[in-house]
Amino acid sequence: MTERDVPEGYLDGYTDILTEVSATGRRLTREEIESRRALGERAADAGHNLRALINAHLFATRAAWPQIRGSADSALAAVQQAIDAFAEGFERAQRQAVRQEEAARREFIDDLLYGRSDLGRLAERAERFGLRLSHAHAVAVAEGPAAYTEGGAVPRQIEQALLARFGNRNVLLTTKDGRLLCVAPGHEDEVLPYFAKQAHAATDGSRVAIGRSQPGPGGVVQSYEEALNALELAERLGLDDPVLHVADLLVYPVLTRDRQAMADLVVNTLGPLTTARGGAGLLLETLTAYFDSGCVAAEAARRLSLSVRAMTYRLDRIHQLTGANPADPGHRYMLQTAVIGARLLDWPDKQL
Repeated sequence: MTERDVPEGYLDGYTDILTEVSATGRRLTREEIESRRALGERAADAGHNLRALINAHLFATRAAWPQIRGSADSALAAVQQAIDAFAEGFERAQRQAVRQEEAARREFIDDLLYGRSDLGRLAERAERFGLRLSHAHAVAVAEGPAAYTEGGAVPRQIEQALLARFGNRNVLLTTKDGRLLCVAPGHEDEVLPYFAKQAHAATDGSRVAIGRSQPGPGGVVQSYEEALNALELAERLGLDDPVLHVADLLVYPVLTRDRQAMADLVVNTLGPLTTARGGAGLLLETLTAYFDSGCVAAEAARRLSLSVRAMTYRLDRIHQLTGANPADPGHRYMLQTAVIGARLLDWPDKQL
């Protein structure tokens, strides 16, 4: 870019300042420096390239050099001050633009995930961030040992991995409440499992829940809420799977849809365990291990670091107190459902 190529106005007064300052040996005044900064801000706002604009200043300096009087040192000091002030204004405007873009992005994400904005307007804003809300979307939520932060090393690493693998496929990666979120088109079946793999590998202990693909402008918030509920469910049930698929956990919301009925089942079936020495906790843990091990007493004993004889004694004690035999297929479904309900409802720690 030459001086002639620069849009009119960005070099206004530059050669006049250069000529006067080099002749007198003085430094640029505060007003002159501020005028250069203002021009730099204007250039940034207009989307011009800083490197090209600096080259234009240098071209203008070379063109004016034969008419410059005074020492070369004074002239070069003036060039340095003027260009530095111009670049400072340019960078300041860019930082402001970045902050505004980040604020707009955060506002959009909050509105998207809380569903509190007009859906038509939200869909228009979504296109700016690569999402077409008229299509189906699915959301994966990663929860790590430490909170994720926007622009942090781990989110950047995962974003780079996604870009390298899939390119630009209208995928949105962001953070919310210390969690890392990935929003992907519903038909892109490979994106969210790959995101889950990368998130788990990057943090060595994160858990990821993948919501179901949901259609329409409200699909993102619906899938997001499903993923959040899955993470909470995993915490309550003590599930140790690093990746949770909401579609595989649908039985649990069904079981708790009628909370009062589930509470009645827990109290009526397992309530007698509270009369055992030490309360219901130990025997409830025994039932959990027994059912989680496929009703194999030896495996359950190993998980609880018990002898098979001690495990058998506990199962007999449960039978005596509740009247239901864990080893009897006819009683097993009722007991197992009650145990799941107890874990979901935090019984016996919470009164039902």
